[in-house]
Amino acid sequence: MNRPKTLSVLALGGLLLLVSGVAYAGDISGKISIRRAKDLSNCVVYIEHVDGDFKPPEKPEVMDQLNLTFVPHVMPVLKGTTVSFLNSDDVLHNVFSPDKCANKFNLGTWPKGEMRSYEFDEEGCVPVLLCNVHPEMEAYVFVTQNPYYASTGKEGLYEIKNVPAGKYNLIAWNEDYDIVEQEVVVPEEGTVKADFQFGKRKKR
Repeated sequence: MNRPKTLSVLALGGLLLLVSGVAYAGDISGKISIRRAKDLSNCVVYIEHVDGDFKPPEKPEVMDQLNLTFVPHVMPVLKGTTVSFLNSDDVLHNVFSPDKCANKFNLGTWPKGEMRSYEFDEEGCVPVLLCNVHPEMEAYVFVTQNPYYASTGKEGLYEIKNVPAGKYNLIAWNEDYDIVEQEVVVPEEGTVKADFQFGKRKKR
């Protein structure tokens, strides 16, 4: 017996809705270059703006304090993310920031094995993090509008995965250099390459 035409039309309509609901996404990858630099880690590559609202992770990100060093040195996070600061040393540590965009927070001082937290809720804020017990310690949190970002390793390589297809402004940041940027077109599938060369040091 032939299937009713009305049912066939409904099935076709459902199929079209399913196809139209497919999210097409590609990847961005590349390399950072800095003249005469041997360690290219701690650069941040990120998309300046992506339409939509993005929910921060429910679990806090963790920045450690180990061997009198913040680990990692630079942590990119989505706006609204909470960062917990763990003390893994046998000495007291403190975390504070003098930057207004982070409300000049000061979490106090705490011993090994404990952690204290702060929510970073201002997009574009890149506060420096310091320890008033050990003035040589320094780190950064980089607050983004969207979750499409990456940090580089020692070789300067980065990869941003599952980016919605489209045209974007891609920016590379390093604490010591002026930002560099370029336009990228992310394909519906596959990878677009985007390399960056830092040149001009920031004025201090």
